[in-house]
Amino acid sequence: MNRAYYSSAIKDFLIQETNEILGLITKSNQFSDVKKQQSDAWLRQIEILKSSLRNVSGNVYFEFTIPRMGKRADNILIIGNCIFIIEFKIGSKSFDKQSKSQVFNYGLDMNNFHEGSSGKTIVPILVSDEGLEVDQVFVKSVDNLYETICSNAANLESTLKNCLGLFSDVNSVNVVEWESSIYKPTPTIIEAATALFQNHSVENISRSDAKAKNLSVTSNCISTIIDYSKNNNRKSICFVTGVPGAGKTLAGLNIANARTNHQEEEHAVFLSGNVPLVEVLREALARDKYNKAIEDDQKVTKSSIVSHVKSLIQTVHHFRDDNLKSTKAPIEKVTIFDEAQRAWDVAQTTIFMKNNGKGSDFNRSEPEFLIEVMDRHNDWCTIVCLIGGGQEINTGEVGLQGWIEPFKENFKDWDIYYSATIEEDQNYFSDESSLSILKSRKAVKKEDLHLSVPLRSFRSEKLSGFVQAIIDNDLTLAKLTYEKYIKKNYPIRITRDLDLAKKWLRETAKGSERIGVLASSGGIRLKPFAINVKTKIDAPMWFLNDEMDIRSSNFLEEIATEFFVQGLELDYSCIAWDGNFYHEHGRWNHKKFSGTKWQNLNEKRSSYLMNSYRVLLTRARQGMVIFIPEGNEKDITRTANLFDGTYAFFKDIGVEEISRIPLNNKN
Repeated sequence: MNRAYYSSAIKDFLIQETNEILGLITKSNQFSDVKKQQSDAWLRQIEILKSSLRNVSGNVYFEFTIPRMGKRADNILIIGNCIFIIEFKIGSKSFDKQSKSQVFNYGLDMNNFHEGSSGKTIVPILVSDEGLEVDQVFVKSVDNLYETICSNAANLESTLKNCLGLFSDVNSVNVVEWESSIYKPTPTIIEAATALFQNHSVENISRSDAKAKNLSVTSNCISTIIDYSKNNNRKSICFVTGVPGAGKTLAGLNIANARTNHQEEEHAVFLSGNVPLVEVLREALARDKYNKAIEDDQKVTKSSIVSHVKSLIQTVHHFRDDNLKSTKAPIEKVTIFDEAQRAWDVAQTTIFMKNNGKGSDFNRSEPEFLIEVMDRHNDWCTIVCLIGGGQEINTGEVGLQGWIEPFKENFKDWDIYYSATIEEDQNYFSDESSLSILKSRKAVKKEDLHLSVPLRSFRSEKLSGFVQAIIDNDLTLAKLTYEKYIKKNYPIRITRDLDLAKKWLRETAKGSERIGVLASSGGIRLKPFAINVKTKIDAPMWFLNDEMDIRSSNFLEEIATEFFVQGLELDYSCIAWDGNFYHEHGRWNHKKFSGTKWQNLNEKRSSYLMNSYRVLLTRARQGMVIFIPEGNEKDITRTANLFDGTYAFFKDIGVEEISRIPLNNKN
């Protein structure tokens, strides 16, 4: 058992010398300089537990790691049929909201991701050793996880006995099986980035079961390509594909973090054209590093930390513009382009360069120029392109073909590696010319460069396929997929009442789970519901701040569009559906609102619209509610035909109306 600093049968713990236990805990701590305050806290915990566990049998664990959260639970006790997760606040007299939430979130993580804890009775306990005795009410939150109960040092023993008596009809936990069971975390990209840059491995913070092993396999495949290029003085580019939420960004961040080696001059950078993603990741990392520095009594400034983080994660446009000013090779030998399909084509890049005074004669696509920049290296380099199929959502986004076309006539000494899925999935190419280029250049096809298992929606890995069936207007497949794979584990609801949708979000989400309202950037006629898609949000505040901040997603006031959420995620979302994408006469219709009326879209813009709804429908990790307004015949821009067909389509799939179920039912 290596997830805890110390573990023992309770009977052995009770007779073991306190200083010996402390020594084992201290020795397991990866940080050599344990502060006296921490050491004293452990001594007090040992004292309290020895007093409270005199008449029970089971197992005790100290500093049990919760790698997805980058945290450790003070203690876990397995006694009879209960898993107790204990957070001590030594010297405290209060039971504050933040501490109660902290220990509950540990329980939520164990319930969701630890196979041995799933379905077992989990009771989080906050122990403020000097606190007053409080009434203890056992309230089930979700599955068999209970809300946090509070205890002081004196009544912890009776608290444990009360729990054991209450749940006596439940089968005991098999400790051997529990200890050896699989931990299958699926962190948000924010959690993953924070953990990675704390030097956790990708294996520790993501699922490693058989179905999801390809995240590690893909990371290893990319590293092998980089090593080969470095050892043989080769220049290479590899194209990594994946279904929505499969971990492409996580794989990219892992490579960027792992390949940054200043001593060996192996600098790496994670680049994205997704500005909100970059801003959110930078702010999350900066907050985490600053908070940890303060905890360790280090004198640092937030600005110095932000400067360091900016060198690791950059916008692709910043990287591009920096290299316009110079003809020298960049310091980075490895560049990872996230959502590379969103890079600009020749026309869009040329217009931008001309309008911003960066060169009126510029006539290359963004991918071609970026390849040229890396080609300046005399020895070796590697470009990693993370590609989402069918995810171009804006004018001028070049798609995968824009990265392949430059190799038709140029860059003859480069090695090309690509995901085998590129040949099979029509979402990646609009024609066959790019495949012809790959074949003529003898590009190497690798199965391991595709991420096939969606990790974002860990409650149902079939969500992306379900959304694809919706977008494809395949009612039969959507209905079959929903009934067989989605309905039981991944709650989806529809409603025509926005307030009811928000209430469902608030009552369904637990602990630190994140909620928010999403809408298409073309959803102009959602304004009557106080949804203004033209209002720009502050992405870091929206994704990182708590529910008390009106700018936070959890406050459910500010709305995010596909441009702000692509590459990021929520736990539960409300999708506000407008008449720009509506179902009528057995098919989807695509519209744009201009002036005072809806207008038809051309084929290209229709594709962008479909992709925008694909993005919105795949942002929620655990469930969603779809708000479809009622029509208003007094308003010609919101007539019933723009909404009723869409509502009927989801009803035909089998999605339930929110008003017909108890709001406290998570499934």
